[in-house]
Amino acid sequence: MTSSDQLWEPLGQGRVSERIARRVLDVIESERLTPGSRLPAERELATMLGVSRPSLREAMRSLEARGRVDIRHGQGVFVTEPAATRGLRSALSDSEMTLVELFDMREVLELPAAAWAATRQDPQRLARVREAYEQLDEASRQDPVDWDRLQALDEAFHLRIVEAAGNRFLSKTRGVLHEILAAGMQTTLTIPGRLERSRQDHERIFTAIMAGDGPAARRAARAHIAGARTAALRRSQQEEALDGA
Repeated sequence: MTSSDQLWEPLGQGRVSERIARRVLDVIESERLTPGSRLPAERELATMLGVSRPSLREAMRSLEARGRVDIRHGQGVFVTEPAATRGLRSALSDSEMTLVELFDMREVLELPAAAWAATRQDPQRLARVREAYEQLDEASRQDPVDWDRLQALDEAFHLRIVEAAGNRFLSKTRGVLHEILAAGMQTTLTIPGRLERSRQDHERIFTAIMAGDGPAARRAARAHIAGARTAALRRSQQEEALDGA
């Protein structure tokens, strides 16, 4: 049996279209299908679930009406972003957020994520946190530094922590957090002395999470974001002074 077959096992009793919709939502909410993912083709999915194609179409229309999938004729059915994520993304794109607002949002999302990741201690997710941390730490010690790769690995480390928190709302904001992280890091990573400080911060966050110390993980995340905030604001003020000269 393939992994795809295991994902879409035949359904039990009950109204068929509702059971199909529930199964698809279960798969989406367990993060086995992410926004942008394409569902199996109609014939294939109907066979795997043991249902008729008309019942499957009814379920897909129901999910589309709820904003959970996008039916693209001739292309297939795709998972959409949750409404909460779309709202956050819209707020981010419709107005030019200040650096203060960007770092405020990081605190709102990342402080509880670090604490929850430490207390939940999900082995598989923590393994991904460890892998992301080790890759980031290694890249930060390269000479010369590949700044683009380092930024991508830095973002990945923070996003893995959000995943390890085990909170579905936080997980659904990953795409927005990715944009917030990218916007902030573009102004801070190359500041002299910031790389070493960031490396130390990441080590403290990682160590606290792996030790299961939620309060320490939260404090370490707060200190890291505060340092990045200070560096970003200082850089911004320097650039404004040069522009006004």
